[in-house]
Amino acid sequence: MSDKFIVTAALTGAIHTPTMSQHLPITPAEIVEEARRAGEAGAAVVHIHARDPETGQPSADSDIFGGILSAVKNNCNIIICTTTGGGFGMTVEQRVSVVKAYSPELASLNAGSLNFGLFQVLDKIKEFKFDWEPQYLNMSEDFIFPNTFKTLREFTRFFREEHTKPEFEIYDAGMLNNLAFLIEKGHVKKPVYLQFVLGILGGMQATVNNLVFLLNSAREIIGDEFVWSVCAAGRHQFKMCNLALLMGGNTRVGLEDNLYLEKGKMAKSSAEQVEKIVRIGKEHGLEPATADETRKILNLKGIGGVKY
Repeated sequence: MSDKFIVTAALTGAIHTPTMSQHLPITPAEIVEEARRAGEAGAAVVHIHARDPETGQPSADSDIFGGILSAVKNNCNIIICTTTGGGFGMTVEQRVSVVKAYSPELASLNAGSLNFGLFQVLDKIKEFKFDWEPQYLNMSEDFIFPNTFKTLREFTRFFREEHTKPEFEIYDAGMLNNLAFLIEKGHVKKPVYLQFVLGILGGMQATVNNLVFLLNSAREIIGDEFVWSVCAAGRHQFKMCNLALLMGGNTRVGLEDNLYLEKGKMAKSSAEQVEKIVRIGKEHGLEPATADETRKILNLKGIGGVKY
């Protein structure tokens, strides 16, 4: 399907806090509505995090996750990619629990450890809606996002047992080497799905040269048996997603990664960003893949295999 591209909408994430945007979905109902709107706009996949509905703090609560997943399933035919990245301070068991409990079609799997800095935002925001927000951001100055080889081995076992496809989050080139090791040892089978994540403080910068380097490195290390996508933080989002389309890749947009639609204009919904990248894709002669087409592209088990 060379004329099709996959659009993922990352709806809320664990990076932005409620003070940063009044449009960030917090409650399960808001997240479900965002999923529906993103699907109508052309997204085939929604990337799901859960939050405490009272405070907006990232949450690993299984009941909250389950309610969101079942409601999205009942409201629209869209692929759900659950997070296993979680939020700062969550244990490995908390992060992977959603895969074990609900057996989604697709879930993120971070391919290595890195510094993950959000503390720099504190220089721009002086007053917060909730006390947890500045504490949460500040802790990232002394935080390593842990994804050890032991963690990766355990995560991939849970994914295999549930027949959940991993979406490998690649923040730098070393993570491709980690993934190649997992493939060599039989923990992961090709073809694999890669998400190049650019522009995070602690990871690779969102530049043309870096994306070209990552793609070429993946081909050298893994071979040609992979599908790839790009997401980029903040103002780099549409530049890098547009580049991905020109290079034959797929895209991720959404309020998890970027709160703006364009310079100086905040996005009111992830769906607005989906509409924009779909329009850009059509200018290149490309059409967004449907959810069912994406299931074929990624070789997913289908909605009948989930536990929600």
